[in-house]
This record gives sequence, C-alpha cells and structure tokens, in this order.
Amino acid sequence: MSIFEHPEFDNHEKVLFCNDPAVGLRAIIAIHSTTLGPAAGGCRMHAYASEDAALTDVLRLSKGMSYKNAVADLPLGGGKCVIIADPARADKADLLRAFSRHVQDLGGLYWTAIDVGVGPKDADILAENCDYIFCRAEQYEEGFNPSSFTALGGFTGIRAAAKHVWDRNELTGLRVAIQGLGGTGADLARQLHAAGAELVVADVRDEVVQDVVAKYGVTAVPPDRIHAQDVDIFAPCAMGAVVNATTLPEIKAKVICGLANNQLAEPKFGRALQERGITYVPDYVVNAGGVMGGSTVIFSTPSREADVARITGLYHTILDILKRADDAHLPSSEVADDIALAKIAAARPKA
Repeated sequence: MSIFEHPEFDNHEKVLFCNDPAVGLRAIIAIHSTTLGPAAGGCRMHAYASEDAALTDVLRLSKGMSYKNAVADLPLGGGKCVIIADPARADKADLLRAFSRHVQDLGGLYWTAIDVGVGPKDADILAENCDYIFCRAEQYEEGFNPSSFTALGGFTGIRAAAKHVWDRNELTGLRVAIQGLGGTGADLARQLHAAGAELVVADVRDEVVQDVVAKYGVTAVPPDRIHAQDVDIFAPCAMGAVVNATTLPEIKAKVICGLANNQLAEPKFGRALQERGITYVPDYVVNAGGVMGGSTVIFSTPSREADVARITGLYHTILDILKRADDAHLPSSEVADDIALAKIAAARPKA
C-alpha cells in the first residue's frame, strides 16, 4: 500500500522514515500541518508489533496534535514521532542520540518532547544533539515532572465534565476508573484523591498499581476489566483505541474523560457514545495540558503561573464543546474537530 493510500493519511505535509543501522534505529516522524506554526508533538518509544502499526499510530497522533494545538490556541502545528523499540532496552540513550539528529536536520520545522516511553531525562539526551526539544528535565527544578501539566488538564477536564453532566462543582464521592498509571495517570490519581473522588485503578505493571494503592487506598482491578467498572467517570490514560466494538457495550460510566491519545478506535465511536448517552470529552482537548505547559519555550518566555492559568482555562473550553454538542445533537468529537479545522483554515493564506 502506498502511504498516500493509508487510511490514516490525512494530507500530511511530511512523513519521514529514519534509519541508523549502527544502533538499530527505526523511527518515523509525521508532520501533519505547519499552518499555525512549527509542528510540535512528543516522541514515543514503543515496541510496536509491526512497522505498519507504528505508521498507523504516528499518522493518527500527528493529526491529533494539529487539532490539539489549534483548539488550545497555540501558535503551533501538529507532528509526532515514534521510535520502534522497547524503552527498557539498555542502549536507549544511543537510540535517542541517533534519532535526535534526524529532528535537528529539520531545522525547527518540528519540535519534539516527552511521550510514552520517553521522559524528561530522556528529553535531555535528545537535546544533546538537537536544538528543538522541549519538556526537558533541565528546564525545571529538581523533582518536577512536566507530565503534571498533562495531569492538570485531565483533572480540569473531569471537573468540567462533572459540572456539565451533574452540575457539580466538587468531585467528592464521584467514582473514577483510571486506566494506566504512568506519569500522567498516577498524578491524575493524586489530584482526584485529594479532591475526594473514589478511585478504581489498573495498569499492566503491578508495582505501580501497588504504589498507588498504598498511597491512596484505592481499589485495583485487572487491566482488561477497568473499562467495565461501575463508576461515574472512565479515565483512559494508557494507549489508544480503548473505545471499540468490544469495550463499548461494557462501559457503564456516564463520562469518558482521560489523557490517552486516540481513545476512539474509529471516528464512528464518537457517535456511538452519544447514542448511548455517554459524555465524551475529546482526548486531544483534555490532554492538551502537556503541550500547553511545556511548549512555551518554542514561542515565548516560559512562566509556570501563566502555563497553569492556560491549562485550567481548558475548563471553559471543554464546557463550551460539550454544550455545543448537546445543543446541536452532535458527538462532542465532531464538534471539537470542526473547531480545530476552522482555526486551521482561517490561518491559511488566502489564494
């Protein structure tokens, strides 16, 4: 299949396949759009089952970044990169250094950062040979993880959804199922616990589950059953495509609001959620906190106070999307897409 015929190809500006046989690097950079500014999006390292799976992921993720940055009113386009490798491998740093040279060659057309399998200290390694890296550990004080920006967006989104669905200003007593306890999911659990929510959690790594259980006294369930819990809110914070033909009939939550990318296996599931009366907060809107907080270095002077203010402002953005969706009897995913596309179209030079 030609890449131009790939079902996830959406008139991407560039798709680059990166290779360095000396270290075994295989990676893909997808630049979806630079209409609003240089493309920005994280670097994901994952042991994909196949190169086609990696390509599908990077195409979907990069398009999502275009929409995310547009809805968040950032002067940035959308891009993403994936490194096809297990992030636990011993030569991870060598892979990162080799890959960073490919990003450097783009001369600022694309900026990358942390994502699944790539943390702030890894971003420091990427920055050794590349000027176009954000969310680096060295940019923050010791102990601060910029993934907390993403988690704050998730917490803000859950507050907005609770207001929209139940007219609640507090989260005390609401039951939330969190799927995935990486940096963002674990910090979301911390914020929700502090706000009085009751938590059910799952992760494929037993040690991180036990850590969250010990800290907050939450309930743990098997990872393959977290979506089916009898809760008010389901928060997917792991890999994508969690809302699919298999899981949808088992979802009992009235709200889906989490930090994973590409939560809908296919766009049609946005309408399916609407028909089932489940309020869905579009993933690329609620998880925009990470790029909102970390990307300021690209186009402005970073300010923690200003970054937090922008992220908590997602509360009103999300309420507006959910209200528009209800008023128009449309899936919230389609409403968010329309907003993003309109902003991108408005920025294109007139013929």
